[in-house]
Amino acid sequence: MIDALRTLFRPDAAPRHDVPADIAVAALLVDAAKADDVYKPEERLSVVALLKAMFNLETPEAEMLCEKGEAAQAEAADIVRFTRVVKFGLEEPERLRLIEALWEIVLIDHERDPDEDALLRRLAPLLAVSDHDSAAARHRVLSRQGEQ
Repeated sequence: MIDALRTLFRPDAAPRHDVPADIAVAALLVDAAKADDVYKPEERLSVVALLKAMFNLETPEAEMLCEKGEAAQAEAADIVRFTRVVKFGLEEPERLRLIEALWEIVLIDHERDPDEDALLRRLAPLLAVSDHDSAAARHRVLSRQGEQ
């Protein structure tokens, strides 16, 4: 165990590589979809549609990005590596769009699951989005849902 810790602090240790911003966004969307421990087909379709819109992709490219996000999310010990990439790699309007997309994912079933709520409350500050802006994003999503 001590040897394992020593290797972490070696000066010649390999640098940790961050994931690209698009994969970080996809992983966060997938994480939100799985927050209630159920990853429904309609949630995956919504993740793909949001990735398509957010990154101006064609459907096959968005599906591939979703798959990369699923793999990254499954391999990650936590979400901090993704939020750090997004926080420092995206401008504020893009981060606000992401928090709204995250609300779209968790509210797709028109239910507010406590685990999903907790995830979004935790994600907002990690993405440098205020509670006020996150709540406004949630209200926009709920408003659009009410119009449907």
